[in-house]
Amino acid sequence: MSQMAQLAERFPAAGKIAAWPKPVQLAAAAAAVAVFVALLLWARTPEYRTLFANLEDRDGGAIVAALTQMNVPYKLSDSGNAILVPSDKVHEARLQLAQQGLPRSGEAGFELMDQTRFGASQFTEQINYQRALEGELVSSIQGLHAVQHARVHLAIPRESLFVRDRQPPTASVLLTLYPGRSLSESQVSAITWLVSSSVPHLTADKVSVVDQNGRLLTAPTGEAGADGSRRSLVDDIEQRTVQRILTLLNPLVGAGNVRAQVSADVDFAQREQTSEVYRPNRKPGEAAVRSEQTSSSVQNNVLPPEGVPGALTNQPPLNATAPIVAAPANANQNPAAPNAANQANQAQGAAPQNNLSTAQTGQNPAATPSGSSRSDATINYEVDRTISHIKDPLGTLRRLSVAVVVNYRDNDGTPEALPAAELEKLNDLVKQAMGYSAERGDTLSVINSRFSDERAAKTPIWENPVYLDYAIRLVKYLLIALAALFLWRGIIKPLVADNAQLKLKRQEEAQEKEKNREQLAAAEKLAAEMSRYEENLNTARNMAEKDPRAVAMVLRSWMEKKDANR
Repeated sequence: MSQMAQLAERFPAAGKIAAWPKPVQLAAAAAAVAVFVALLLWARTPEYRTLFANLEDRDGGAIVAALTQMNVPYKLSDSGNAILVPSDKVHEARLQLAQQGLPRSGEAGFELMDQTRFGASQFTEQINYQRALEGELVSSIQGLHAVQHARVHLAIPRESLFVRDRQPPTASVLLTLYPGRSLSESQVSAITWLVSSSVPHLTADKVSVVDQNGRLLTAPTGEAGADGSRRSLVDDIEQRTVQRILTLLNPLVGAGNVRAQVSADVDFAQREQTSEVYRPNRKPGEAAVRSEQTSSSVQNNVLPPEGVPGALTNQPPLNATAPIVAAPANANQNPAAPNAANQANQAQGAAPQNNLSTAQTGQNPAATPSGSSRSDATINYEVDRTISHIKDPLGTLRRLSVAVVVNYRDNDGTPEALPAAELEKLNDLVKQAMGYSAERGDTLSVINSRFSDERAAKTPIWENPVYLDYAIRLVKYLLIALAALFLWRGIIKPLVADNAQLKLKRQEEAQEKEKNREQLAAAEKLAAEMSRYEENLNTARNMAEKDPRAVAMVLRSWMEKKDANR
């Protein structure tokens, strides 16, 4: 027998394959080899893990391009929002991408300024700067623990040369918070101040913050939005004042023996005042000198203009000659006469009349000066001016009204009023605790009175609302219990009993059927045995009739065996 036949006997399937034609056998062998190779390659395929998830399209494209340059295999998830790389290259790829600044966390910041193009207009540069500023603010806001994503919109108007035409910038912030997290008022205020401090001329009240549910997180600037904060400020002043009063008086009169109420009048009007005051000038020695101007002019022996008006006057003079003139006879008799005339002319502001030279008159020039003298002085003093700009704070305490009631002291079970001196001390303590100011118009009233200890009459149990509530609940539970009992006794229990009886009846029927089946099988078996006995008996009769001698020999052998066994 050949090996193929033996293999076919051991493996029937192999025998069937052996019966195939040769081309079919070759194709089957090639398919088996291909499946084996595919399984081997699948077993050697590296396990992929998530590199980054929830990426924007811009960041995803940049990361895929960087992975291609680094020769790192990658795959995209079925949803397309995650990039997968081999598990042994996850950390290395993250470090290399972080060195390249990837991912960029959505919004681009001042990196936009690195991509400036030649010939860009001023409008384009302004838009790029605004986009960069918005991106930087988004990155800063997303650093908060509760913020998942943020978006900032800046409305920056164009600068105007005219102050009255300038418009202040505004900003709006959209926040997407992590599930189950929220922002407190202080955190919202921090976001508004962060944005306003990053944009020139932007105030915090011009910043609006909205969450992903459309709720305005910043309080409106109108009166309606400020009511809550104003009421909180008034309540805080009143509660703190009451707490200070109780802290001082409780150790003195006992806990529960003092009651205090405070009413605070707070001025929420916002005022700005600019004043310019001019004071009277001070003494010249004490005032500040702004400018001083002094002019002095002295002229001696100045001759008046002479000559005939015309072109001849402009010609240069001829060489001077000193004529020899004899002195008059009376020149030494009255030498002071010409000088007196000159002084008179000088006093009248006229030119001196003596036109003779000193050589002619024979006088001393130092003894007889001639000419004019002038001196002017102008001093400007600074004006004493005061310019003050006063801006009152918002929420100024205008007046406090305090009412304090002190209980009688207990003197061996008997109520007793406090002495006037002690009550005056308590009054002084309350003034110090509340910060009493008479100039502000504060009012204080400290009264010593017996507290009412009358207790309300006990109401019957059936009229007490607490017990009535308990009774209603008890009746409700009893009704529910009765309804449940009725359902159990009237509906559920009979159904359960009927179901049990039906099941028991079915079991009995099944047992009876089984018993009948066994009896029928026993009867059939007995009938079969009886039929077999009859057949054997008939066979023996027929054999005895046909061959009595053989039957006799069989009977004799049976009898001998029976005797041998005995």
